[in-house]
Amino acid sequence: MVFFVGEEQPIMQMEIANQMQAEEALRDRERELSLLVDMVPSHLWRLTPEGEPTFFNRRMTDFLGLDVPDTDKPGMSRLDVLISTVLHPQDAVEFGETLRHSLATGVPFSLKYRLRRTDGLYRWMSSRAEPLRDHTGRIVQWYGLCHDIDDLVTAQEALHDRERELSLLVDMVPSNLWRLTPQGETTLVNKRMANFLGMDLDDTQQLAVVFDTIFHPDDAGEVEAVLGSCLRTGERFSMKYRLRRSDGVYRWMSGRAEPLRDEDGNIVQWFGLCHDIDDQMHAEDALRRAYDKLAQATQAASLAELSASIAHEVNQPLAAIVANSHACYRWLSATPPNVERAKITAERITRDANSAADVVSRVRALFRRTPHARSPEDVNRLTSEVCQLMVDEAAAKNVRIRTELAPDLPSVALDRVQIQQVLVNLIRNGVEAIEAAADSQHVLQILSSFDGPDAIRIEVRDDGTGFKDAERVFEPFFTTKPHGMGMGLAICRSIIESHGGRLWMANNEMRGATVAFKLPLAASETP
Repeated sequence: MVFFVGEEQPIMQMEIANQMQAEEALRDRERELSLLVDMVPSHLWRLTPEGEPTFFNRRMTDFLGLDVPDTDKPGMSRLDVLISTVLHPQDAVEFGETLRHSLATGVPFSLKYRLRRTDGLYRWMSSRAEPLRDHTGRIVQWYGLCHDIDDLVTAQEALHDRERELSLLVDMVPSNLWRLTPQGETTLVNKRMANFLGMDLDDTQQLAVVFDTIFHPDDAGEVEAVLGSCLRTGERFSMKYRLRRSDGVYRWMSGRAEPLRDEDGNIVQWFGLCHDIDDQMHAEDALRRAYDKLAQATQAASLAELSASIAHEVNQPLAAIVANSHACYRWLSATPPNVERAKITAERITRDANSAADVVSRVRALFRRTPHARSPEDVNRLTSEVCQLMVDEAAAKNVRIRTELAPDLPSVALDRVQIQQVLVNLIRNGVEAIEAAADSQHVLQILSSFDGPDAIRIEVRDDGTGFKDAERVFEPFFTTKPHGMGMGLAICRSIIESHGGRLWMANNEMRGATVAFKLPLAASETP
């Protein structure tokens, strides 16, 4: 290239200007990268292949309160100074071993540890580092990045503590807790239930196997049917059943379960709870047996007392009749016959016969009641109270009492105690009839309604065995029960008739029987 004199200087100046512009652009790029490195919301650092720190970004130096030159100490490497100065004592050994392993093998570094902030507080960090290699594969330096995860770790620890607390609470609850999927698969039991069943809590596959065999054979079908219905409809589950304990003994439980739903109302899981009520059930059963025995003894004693009283009272006039009859025969057989004495004896026979009739009248009076003061009563409320009184006795025989009471029935003037006696007797008879039937639905219905414009009717319907001799059920001392006295329905009829009403019965068309009575709104006071 040929330059003319005077042209060389402008060309050189142009080259110098271009070089200065390139250098300025490079400096701008370096400042931009440096600003970017300092603005990254993480700690950035760089190490030599031997692990000596050569760079911290500003965020890291602000956090630690020191920069790379501050780690220069005689007799110690920068890495050792850094580890002993800012690492938590419990994390320092693991950090040093893990980092030195990465430096020796080239494996990327990854670890969680605690760094001391400039105010002396330690905060958890999640750190990673990767090696930079040249074209030959030799490591020329390491670049690292660590994020502050202290808030996350604290939240996780709090969550874990809460989970442990809830888990402990679930295991300490004095009841058996369990959880089901919407399809009915058991996914969780608490420790108390696992111990009861003899299960291993860690063996989740054991749940399905165990739950297929824990219910008493007599209860398993009903539990499956009721629970299946609840799973389909979303209704609450509630029933009593027997569970097999780990030693093979079945114990009564009172179980309940409710569904947990999401925002759209879909069931996501079921939570259940069952209490051990075996001791209570046995105590109630013993109490019922004692009550039945007492009732039988009372009936026997009453009947014996009644029989003795009737025999005593009837025997006296009958004995007198027999004696006077013999005397009358002797007077008439005399020669000549003593007619006057025979007449006197015949009058005595008539008197004694009337005495016997009076005894019979007093026995009949057992089935009538002396009139008591009567007051207006709500028949529906009275019926509900008696049903509540009898519900436990009915439940003990697996019978449900269902009422259908007509609203707005007027009050009736009646003897409250006597009508209660009638209802208790009719309900007990219905429950016993249902219990004796093999294919009963175990439901006793009680209905109230108007019977014409001036009377109220109460009906007790059962689906039991019905009456085989309907013509005699109201006769005193007639009974079809092994231990019955045959007085219940007769007394009930007497009470209702003393109120001016009527009591009757009829076998139902399909099965069972209905006993009904009506009370006039203007009740009679006839004794």
